[in-house]
Amino acid sequence: MPELSVAPLSLYVHLPWCKAKCPYCDFNSYAAAEFPAERYVDALIVDLERELPRVWGRQVHTIFFGGGTPSLFPAVSLDRLLCAIRARLRLAPQVEISLEANPGAVDAAAFQGFRDAGINRLSLGVQSFDDRFLQALGRIHDARAAHLAIEALQNAGFDNWNLDLIFALPAQDLVAAQRDLRAALAHQPPHLSLYQLTLEPGTPFATQIPAQLPDPDSAAEMEEVLRSELAAAGLQRYEVSAHARSGRQCRHNRNYWLYGDYLGIGAGAHEKITLPGQGIWRSRKAPRPESYMAAALRGEGQLAEEHWVPTEERPFEFFLNALRLLEGFDEELFEERTGISFLLVEARLRQAQRDGLMRREGRHWRPTPLGLNWLNQLCRQFLPKARTIQSRPIVSAS
Repeated sequence: MPELSVAPLSLYVHLPWCKAKCPYCDFNSYAAAEFPAERYVDALIVDLERELPRVWGRQVHTIFFGGGTPSLFPAVSLDRLLCAIRARLRLAPQVEISLEANPGAVDAAAFQGFRDAGINRLSLGVQSFDDRFLQALGRIHDARAAHLAIEALQNAGFDNWNLDLIFALPAQDLVAAQRDLRAALAHQPPHLSLYQLTLEPGTPFATQIPAQLPDPDSAAEMEEVLRSELAAAGLQRYEVSAHARSGRQCRHNRNYWLYGDYLGIGAGAHEKITLPGQGIWRSRKAPRPESYMAAALRGEGQLAEEHWVPTEERPFEFFLNALRLLEGFDEELFEERTGISFLLVEARLRQAQRDGLMRREGRHWRPTPLGLNWLNQLCRQFLPKARTIQSRPIVSAS
């Protein structure tokens, strides 16, 4: 059997507070008018220090501040945290440092502060440029604020940034969806993530389904047209939901999709660490911010759960990530990241090839357009026999 190789390492930092909780959001986030930013940063530093023995000496290639709404944190707090990270981890010379921001939770001065702290990539959650749809989504900003935020981040010197856009919104038709996309393209974003609105279990939208949602055929037509317009504008699709100009793919997310390693600090953060000779270790931190901070400041562990990934589950985990990428994967990468011989999964991939879901080029495999649309069905073939996953076509993953 092949041996596990050390995978590239990233750092994810979870900042869980928002001004308001959107009705479609199922992330570990909490609405609050005020929150203890400095106390939380103290807890993050304690959390990081407890993780160091597992990754000692390894280089970190990307850092991602996700949420919640990380742009609610003062730039001075993020600067203090980044200084603590640099003092404890070996960062790559060209480390990518991303921050999620919302137009309703940031101003022009904050963008400059983020830039001065060392953040070099922003992801702006615009979702729509139409006030009607923004209101339906429960967003706290309007279209004008979205346009001003984009101008502000550009004026602050950011040349690497993403826009999030959602389609198939309540009462949205194809013309309105195209109008939204063209408003985004007018700003010439280097990267754009396009998602179909999904009704996630446990969210208000799942409990009370919004009226006038586009039917599946209309949503599929929207997706096809919008993705064609993105390609025509020079934003090539490289993942189920992500489009980028040359050289502007999100390096942090690509590391996830290529089954790389990542530290996770913060309330509810997940992590995956490969330890050659031992296995693949996963953990999740306590999800509630108060419990997380209290444990850290008492000097206690902040783990909610931890486990070694069973060998039989590694193929499913690998393919659940790697098959999201249009570029696919090499057979050698599968063996390096899972420690499993490719021969154990080759027959199932060949069947997927006969079914029109996969394409093979030498020792390289990639999903076909049909395979991308039926990604759950494709990945289900690699589940351990005791587990199942719902099979449904994917129009766009959220």
